[in-house]
Amino acid sequence: MDRSDIVKLAELARIEVTDATADEVAKSITDVLNLVDQLQAADTDGVAPMAHPMDATQRLRADEVTETNQREAFQAIAPAAEAGLYLVPKVID
Repeated sequence: MDRSDIVKLAELARIEVTDATADEVAKSITDVLNLVDQLQAADTDGVAPMAHPMDATQRLRADEVTETNQREAFQAIAPAAEAGLYLVPKVID
C-alpha cells in the first residue's frame, strides 16, 4: 500500500490521516497484510477445527410468569393514564 491508497481509504472511512502519519499508517497496514499472507500460506490440511461457540447448546429456563400484575399500582402514580394506557404529550405536529 502506498500513500495514495491510505489517503483514499481514510477519506472513505471518514477518518483523518495527516500527511505526517500517512507513511506510518501505510507501513502498518502493509505489515498486517503481510502477516495475513503468511497465515494463508500455512498448510492446514489434516488439521481438525477447534471448538466453536455455535456448537454449544444454551440452557433454557422455563418460560413462566414470576411477578404479579401491578399495572394499576404503577398507573396510579403515573402523571396521566387512561383505559390501561400511559398518556404522553404530543411531540410531533
